[in-house]
Amino acid sequence: MVSKINQWFGIPELASEHGELVDHMLGFVHWFMLILFVGWSAYLVWVFYRYNQKRNSRADYHGVRGHATTHIEIGVVIVEAILLLGFAFPLWAKQADEYPTSPDTVKLRAVGEKFLWNFQYAGTDHMLGAMGAKYIDPGSGNPTGKDPHDPNSADDFVSPSLKLPKDRPVIIDVRSKDVIHNLALVPMRVATDATPGIHSHMWFKPVKTGTWDIICGQLCGPGHAQMKAVLEVVEQKEFDEWVKEQSENSAKKASAKLAAH
Repeated sequence: MVSKINQWFGIPELASEHGELVDHMLGFVHWFMLILFVGWSAYLVWVFYRYNQKRNSRADYHGVRGHATTHIEIGVVIVEAILLLGFAFPLWAKQADEYPTSPDTVKLRAVGEKFLWNFQYAGTDHMLGAMGAKYIDPGSGNPTGKDPHDPNSADDFVSPSLKLPKDRPVIIDVRSKDVIHNLALVPMRVATDATPGIHSHMWFKPVKTGTWDIICGQLCGPGHAQMKAVLEVVEQKEFDEWVKEQSENSAKKASAKLAAH
């Protein structure tokens, strides 16, 4: 029943390992708010009927004399506290305590700008290179500002879409080149602000293959609605082959540029 109400409200499909806890908490919140809505709506209808002008020609300035409403409000606060302490805190602790450190962790950087996303992958060396604003040059294929002097950047490559492997943890370094954006990966049940000058991050583990939209969850200007990208989760073998091909091409281009200079 907890998940049913999420389906009624049209919650997108779940594709991450930790997302089940998020949906479970969300289901409880939806049921709680539905009960409150029905209860207070019924009370409002009763008040309109019981205290209409025909039944009460003279105004009563003393108000409510009982304590029922106070007890209801206290009950609402208690339930909200249970939802926060019982679900939100353990979920946050799980995210903090189980931060991935295994060698198979996929590391990449998401850079937002008006009005698009670019994703810089660590390449086959699994080391994400440094970046700097002075190196940003979309015309030469460096929209994220990869530092050409950092050896870890040589095999890094940039993609306009986010391609990830199934069943491997992913860490995304989230940044912005101009204003505040928000990288919202709804099927993964994660979202993080991309704030200029601040290095934010998110992590999750995809558990389902598929293709979904990436949106900006923060109003960032007149092109906000068009700031979309594609999230694709594929099998491990396909992802490794794609990374190897892209990384080799990027390393060749980096070598050619250094030789030219």
